[in-house]
Parts: sequence; structure tokens; C-alpha cells
Amino acid sequence: MVKKKKKKKGKSFNKRQIKNMVVQFLEDNPNKSFNYKQVWKALRLTGQDKRILVNKALDDLTNEGMAKMTKRGSYKLNKAGAYITGRIQLNRKRPATLISEDIGEEIMISQGNLNHALHNDIVKVFIYARKRKISEGEVIEIVERAKEQFVGILKVSKHYAFFIPDSPQMPYDIFIPPASIGEARDNDKVVATIKEWPAEAKNPVGKIVEVLGQAGEHNAEMHAILAEFELPFKFSDKVLEQAEKIPDVIDASEIKKRTDFRDVLTFTIDPADAKDFDDAISIKRLKNNHWEVGVHIADVTHYVTPGTVLDKEGYDRATSIYLVDRVVPMLPERLSNGVCSLRPNEDKLCFAVVFEMDDEANVLKYYIDRTIINSDHRLAYEDAQEMIETGEGKLANEMVKLNDLAQILRKQRYKEGSINFERKEVKFNLKDDGTPTGVYFKISKEANQLIEEFMLLANRTVANHIKVLSQGRKKAFVYRIHDKPNPEKLQHLSRFVKRFGYQVETDSKSKIAKSLNNMIDDAKDKPYRHLIEVLSVRSMAKAVYSTFNIGHYGLAFDYYTHFTSPIRRYPDMMVHRLLADYLDGAKSYPIQKLEDRCDHCSDMEQKAVAAERASIKYKQVEFMRDHMGEEFDGIISGVTNWGMYVEVSENGCEGLVSLQSLDDDYYIFDEEEMAIIGNQHKRKYQLGDEVRIQVAGANLLKKQLDFELIREE
Repeated sequence: MVKKKKKKKGKSFNKRQIKNMVVQFLEDNPNKSFNYKQVWKALRLTGQDKRILVNKALDDLTNEGMAKMTKRGSYKLNKAGAYITGRIQLNRKRPATLISEDIGEEIMISQGNLNHALHNDIVKVFIYARKRKISEGEVIEIVERAKEQFVGILKVSKHYAFFIPDSPQMPYDIFIPPASIGEARDNDKVVATIKEWPAEAKNPVGKIVEVLGQAGEHNAEMHAILAEFELPFKFSDKVLEQAEKIPDVIDASEIKKRTDFRDVLTFTIDPADAKDFDDAISIKRLKNNHWEVGVHIADVTHYVTPGTVLDKEGYDRATSIYLVDRVVPMLPERLSNGVCSLRPNEDKLCFAVVFEMDDEANVLKYYIDRTIINSDHRLAYEDAQEMIETGEGKLANEMVKLNDLAQILRKQRYKEGSINFERKEVKFNLKDDGTPTGVYFKISKEANQLIEEFMLLANRTVANHIKVLSQGRKKAFVYRIHDKPNPEKLQHLSRFVKRFGYQVETDSKSKIAKSLNNMIDDAKDKPYRHLIEVLSVRSMAKAVYSTFNIGHYGLAFDYYTHFTSPIRRYPDMMVHRLLADYLDGAKSYPIQKLEDRCDHCSDMEQKAVAAERASIKYKQVEFMRDHMGEEFDGIISGVTNWGMYVEVSENGCEGLVSLQSLDDDYYIFDEEEMAIIGNQHKRKYQLGDEVRIQVAGANLLKKQLDFELIREE
């Protein structure tokens, strides 16, 4: 008996997949019309169910504007629509938007049209034919995921588990099958990755890849912040082993190659708890009564050579990370705190810029050279400040002179158009277990400014020196650039500060700088000073690394680089290597490879800054949790369509007063006024207003403080 062959079962496709296949088919045949049967056959689909889905897809695409009906029952691609690739931005309580350099307008994408795209993913989007004022689109393809791993809390039940992400920009919990939990336990802070995401499933399926510790435990939360921004918190054994092999004894042959400053008064000035000393200052009175001031920078690249595991690790990290309670170094501590660190009473190799200056801080000449130093003193900023203020101490005469020179340099810099951004830094008093017991602001004084001015002078001099070495042929180099302000943001700032009696001149670079400096200086003792400084900074472009020099707008320097911190910044290591090669007569480095490295370092710097802010926010929430129900004075630091943010004046902690909590009226967000305004009584709460609040909630998971407004009777 001959067995009947089983009819081959057609491949299973869901509604979403069929629709995407139809879109692709029409896109491949943009000038032809097809009925649903022709499309069904062309796609080699079988079964009445799929024929119905094809017909439904064509109807949906026509309604959405992707396709158009040329005659009854016949469809073709609607060329009024367009495909575009860009980056998805998920917005709180709003549709997502597409950001693309190829189009100037904002493309809105509804939740139903994201098709599993997540925040910052690069996606291909079909833009519907415009039917409203704002164009809308649908994600057709996820080109590249922005994140492969997510940080959150694991919730374990008897037969399954769910991962709840920390970030509000990840709006989906991840289902974790029992076999993918590993050693994680209920309420652990963990790192998870998505393994699959079925087309019709709301939630992705994932796996736990790392356990950070119990949620709420200090170390676990700090590691979670680093993991959230895809930053490392430990070195591999291979990297540590290579670091341990580096000798801490300097070879006599190397010393002979260098200018010897070991008999010249040299010292470091750093924060009291610092261990990685990048820079040292030497000072000597010359016979002609001028001053020789040396800025000596740790010669990290003498020890970390291209192509090594250490160099790759340094490049991958690109920067040290400064959280509230710790430093995550770019290089292992044997280098950052030991071999390279300019510790006192130890011979150290440096790359230096040495200036000859007169009493008016004019640079009469300079030279750049490799040096060897032996620092005589390790000073904290407080030590140096006391000498400056009292004129007493072992180094008082030298410190006072350096401060005089620094203040002249500073004054001249502002005269030339440099902008005085001195935002206050939030610091914490912490117990051994990381619990915050107090919040305070770090104040920059003359000792800080002394170091700042001489580091700026060295950086500026090195950048300018490349012109000398180029001799008319441009050499590829790493610059620290800062573009001019966004005119729209500057106008926005100008409108805001008018209510405090200030005027931001926007006619020219010099007028902008002068008016901003006058405003910031005048507001230094006002309660709204910090807000004005923050908004002024936000009106500016971000400083980045690039081979394409456009100058540094904020500093008013035509040429500027980063040379002075190679222990904690990889771009400074690149600058050291380029400078050394060019001093030795080398040809220009390939510009594109250098530019790619600059882009990477700029991106990593932004991640490190974001992690630092997140750690500060976490500790602020933890600190305020012990002040539930207490009242504080504050200033409105932000207004949105869901409420207003208030910054507590005495400690800088920021929280949200939600619109829902304002029950005396129906309030509406007015973007032009930068205010929320009561619909009936017209009561207005505007950016910069002083208010009194009560702490109503402190959510550590969301790093969010909730405030309630205390109204005047």
C-alpha cells in the first residue's frame, strides 16, 4: 500500500510579519499596482488565512498613507510617504519621536507603531503621507539596539520571575524563565539581557547575566548605576597582571634623556582625598627677576604603550568616573595611584610645559620637554588656600606669587571673552556604609583657581604649539572644542533672566560673554544664582573632542586641547603621543582614525557625567528620605506639563511637585511663560520663583523625590 504524502504545511506568519512583507514588496515594486491576490502569490504565501491577512494589510497601509488605491482593489506604494533611518527617543507621557539628520522636522511615533523599538535604538521608519501638521511614522525595522543589557530588580515567584528595569526609558518588564535566573534571588539588583521578543508578545524574554547584590545595598546601587550606563567597575585579571609587571624604578638611561627638575621647588595641589596626582607645579626665580613656572604632567604614555592590553583598556574606558563615594579609574591603581602618580619625595617622569613669566604674567618664552621631578610637597587645596590668605607657611611666598600670576591670567581671560561658569558642586558626608549624613556645596577659591589657570595655560600653549610644528602643513591633532551657543536657547535664556532685571546681549560673541559674566557675578549672592548658572550652561553647546578645530567658545580660545590629565583622560594620552611624535619630526597621523577615537572619548565622557549625576541624585533621595514631612525653602528649577521641579536651597536636592497634587485649581503648562498657570484663579508658578515645600515621597528605585507645595495663607 502506497502511503499518501502529507500536504506540506505553509510557514506560519503573524499579522505584523505579513504587513511588513507587504510593505517590503511594494517598496521593491514602487511603480506598479497589485491586487491582494497578486501580492499573496508574489510572496509565495499559502492558505486562505494568509490571503485575508494580505488583504487586511493593504487596507491598513492605505488608511495609514503608506499605500494608495489606484483603482478598485488595486494598490501601489504611496510615494508621498518616505523611509528614513534615525534614532528613537522615548518621551515621558508623550508619543516617541524620531531624531534623524536627514530630516528637519519632528516625526511622531505612537506606542502601537514602535514595534518593540526601545529608547535610542537606531531604526528604519516609514513616514506616513502627511495628514496633519505633524508627520507620523511606524518602525519597520530595528537596525541597531542602543542597549543590550538592562539594570533592575528581580522579582521571583514559584514558577517564573520578572525583571523590573530601573530606567523609566525601558517601559517593559522582562520575563525570566526559571532556567535563566542563575544564582539571582528575589529582590536582587541584577543585569539582564533580552534573548527573544515574539512579535505579538508585550514583554520580552530574557536572562540574568550578572548579580550586583541586594537592592538598596550601597555597593549594589553604585554598581547598578555604572552598569546602567554600560560603564565598568572592575578590571580583568589580564589587565591587572600587566599593570603589576610595570617597574616602579626609573632606568638611569631614561633619566639622562630628560631635563632634570629634581632640585627645583615642586609641589602638587589636589583635593584632600585624592591619590591620583596628574600635575605638579615648579617655580624658580630667575637671575633676570623673571619667574620660571613649570607645569609638569605625569608621563603616562611612557608606561602605557600602543597595542598593549593596558592601552586598549584605557581607550575603552576613555575616562575615570567619579561617583559620590568612589573613583572608578581609567587605569589600574598601580598606575593611577602609584607608578604614574606624582607622589611627594619620589622621582617621577613627566611631560612639561615650562614658562618664563614676568610679574605681570606675560609669557615671555616657553618650551615643551620631557622632565623628571621629585615633588617636595603634597598639598591639599585647603593648605594652599591658607597660605594665600595668611601669607604664612613654608611655601607662602611662592604660593602668593603664583596666585598673583594666576589672578592676572584669569582677569585677562575674562577680558578676552571667557565665560565665568562656576557651578556649585554637591558633596556628601558619608558613613562607612555609604549612608549620607549631610549635604554641602564645594566652594572654589583662589587655590582652585591657581591650578585651573596654569592648567588652562599649558593646554592652550600645547594646542597653539602644533601650529608651530606644522610649518604650514596641518598636522592632525586632538582638540577640545566648544561650539557657539544655540541662538534659540540663548533667546530663551534672555527672556527668562529679564524677570530678574538682567539683559543677555546676543549681538556678538564679546557682548554675550560680557553680559553673561556680569549677570553671574551680580547673582552670586542671590537665591536664584544656581538656576541662572544652570540655564546659562544649558544654552551652550557641549564641549567635545575633535580633530576639526573650531576653537573653544566658553574659554574664548582659538586653540585648546586637553594635555594635563592623562591619568584620568584618554584624550590627554593621545595628545601626549601626538605631541611627542611631532616634536620628533613625525608625519601627520591619519585624521579619520583619530576622529573616530575622539568621538568615542566624547561619548564615554558623557556617560561618565551621566553616571556621576545619577549617583548624586540617588544619595540626595537617600538623604531626604530621613526628612519626610519636613519643610524647606526652594526655588522652581523646572516646569513641565506634569508638574514643577523645586530645588531645595540649603542642599540642592531637587524634587517634583506634580500637577495632580495642586488641588486648588486646574493648572496648565505654559511653555512660553515657563510657568504653570491656574485655569480659574490664574495663579502662576514660574521658573525661578521662590516657594516652600514639604517632602512627601522619596523613591530610591526611581531616584525621585516628591514634594508638596506649602501655600501661603
